[in-house]
Amino acid sequence: MEILLSALRAAGEPTRLRILAILALGELTVSELTQVLRQSQPRISRHLKLLTDAGLIVRYPEGSWVFYRLHERADLSDLLGEIIASLPEDDHDLQRDRERLAEVRAERAARAGQYFAANAAQWDDLRANHIPETTVEDRMGDLIGGRDIDLLVDLGTGTGRMLEIFGPRAARAVGFDISPDMLTIARAKLDELAAENCQVRQGDCANVPLEDNVADIVILHQVLHFLDDPQRALNEAARIARPGGAVLVADFGPHEMESLRDEHAHRRLGFADDEMHDMLRAAGLTPTGSDMLAAKETPLTVAMWQADKTTKRAVQ
Repeated sequence: MEILLSALRAAGEPTRLRILAILALGELTVSELTQVLRQSQPRISRHLKLLTDAGLIVRYPEGSWVFYRLHERADLSDLLGEIIASLPEDDHDLQRDRERLAEVRAERAARAGQYFAANAAQWDDLRANHIPETTVEDRMGDLIGGRDIDLLVDLGTGTGRMLEIFGPRAARAVGFDISPDMLTIARAKLDELAAENCQVRQGDCANVPLEDNVADIVILHQVLHFLDDPQRALNEAARIARPGGAVLVADFGPHEMESLRDEHAHRRLGFADDEMHDMLRAAGLTPTGSDMLAAKETPLTVAMWQADKTTKRAVQ
């Protein structure tokens, strides 16, 4: 009862209702909320603290920024849904807030476009060395199959491509990446797609800010070859996967393109099938299949591995 009363007291103020309504459309920083609501940062920050203390929203630091989004805890999500659904669609303030949110998202998209344009040449050079991404994505979709997915997690989400492709199959999807620039691109893409069930957060693959045993599918797409210790990332994937869930890895098979170390910061020149199976087992997973996708005219092989989690033991 006290949790319910606290939530209702926190929500029962015009500006805080506007904040909840706009965060229902996606995560925002404090500065972005000041742009949308046209109020001072100290005032917005005070309202955000009250809503956070009441458990209605959560904050996620990302470098010098802090992002806010609606809380997903089960005991309040229904209440939040009812509060937001009760707000009048034709309210003048809410309409203006949505118009200004569109402007904020347009600014995000512009920043993402600038970064992508500055780096697109390097990414295009790398893609030319292996089979088309669409072929890889189609095969990944086959491996995921038609299973019910409550939570999909993409570790090292980069530009959010995995969320873009597989997010619609899940009730919820979240991607983690350490790079703010990559997250800017991912957020712009998700905004454009109106993918409200998807979100991205800053996070390290070797220290994922999620509880044990929560994800139905964990994806590591073209991530492990960048890492000093890929085993730690697989351990984390196994930890957050629920019993009966699966971990799907897509990376390069063994190759000899030393230039990728200098030009693209690759730490590992691909992974052999036996090596990956050993790492998956060391993480407490059961390998269930692998696939090698190569074309004669390209020097790189894209490899895929799937492993299931069969126990509830959290991997350390």
